[in-house]
Amino acid sequence: MDAGAWSAVGARRELDSAGVPPALRPAYLRSRALNAEHGRTYFLATRLLPPDRRPAVHALYGFARWVDDIVDELGDDSPELRAERLDQLEERLRVALKSGTSDHPVLAALVDTVERHQVDPVLFEDFLASMRMDLTVASYPTRTDLESYIHGSAAVIGLQLLPVLGTVGPPAEARAAAAALGVAFQLTNFLRDVGEDLDRGRVYLPADELAVFGVDRERLLRCRARGRADGPVRRALADQVARTRAHYRAAEPGIGLLAPDSRPCVRTAAVLYGEILDHVVASGYDVFARRIAVPVSRRWAVAARAAGVVLASRAVRGGVTSRFRG
Repeated sequence: MDAGAWSAVGARRELDSAGVPPALRPAYLRSRALNAEHGRTYFLATRLLPPDRRPAVHALYGFARWVDDIVDELGDDSPELRAERLDQLEERLRVALKSGTSDHPVLAALVDTVERHQVDPVLFEDFLASMRMDLTVASYPTRTDLESYIHGSAAVIGLQLLPVLGTVGPPAEARAAAAALGVAFQLTNFLRDVGEDLDRGRVYLPADELAVFGVDRERLLRCRARGRADGPVRRALADQVARTRAHYRAAEPGIGLLAPDSRPCVRTAAVLYGEILDHVVASGYDVFARRIAVPVSRRWAVAARAAGVVLASRAVRGGVTSRFRG
């Protein structure tokens, strides 16, 4: 069986396990394809979840990716046109959530996931509010300013996922940690993508914290043009790395509050995203000439170890004895 056929088998297994009706399967498959294409680390970690939970994660990712593409696709679309497209999407989402259905595949899967897992619709309003900021806001004077953006762009993602992943106690006890992990992932992306964000006219690092090291937008742009960080920029980025690692530490206790069969997925994602920071540091903060990434071999090694834990746990519970399959 080739890779494509094997992937199709895995997708059908997920949909069967989740009890997704035939009419909605193309919608979920569309979101799954978006996750597989664009969210490599995220998709790999998702495969460590029980099959019945994966479609909901794909649906949430697919919606976020759709919105992100409206905001960030580099083209001739003006901010006004992109804002109009966001308005149209938000109205379609409102109607879909009210009616419980949609003729758009990404929205159809999302609405079904919201209903199945009782995801708070307000979280999508907050997400869209932050995405609108990307159309008009190019920099953030302080961390407080940045945090208002990150709440909707990242913290709410962790909160959307929480009812899908499940908890061992009241969900409210895990909310702060879930939000913190979403923020940690987002801040990691900001550090990895400094160069690409500059190309889009944006800086997602607090200006006052950069200024402590003598760094401003113009200095960052010069580093982008040269393709390397200078001393002050390296020191400023080191400070941002340290701040980001504090969010990972804050999120760590929350993993133990998740349902046991969700922990390997989230822990794997946390490890691999955290290692992006390690590679940023090891590269000498070389975020201006290339995109830092954890090597594929390392991603698979971490996932394989987590898969072993998953299988052992299922076997103990009297479940699975066959080899890990995604």
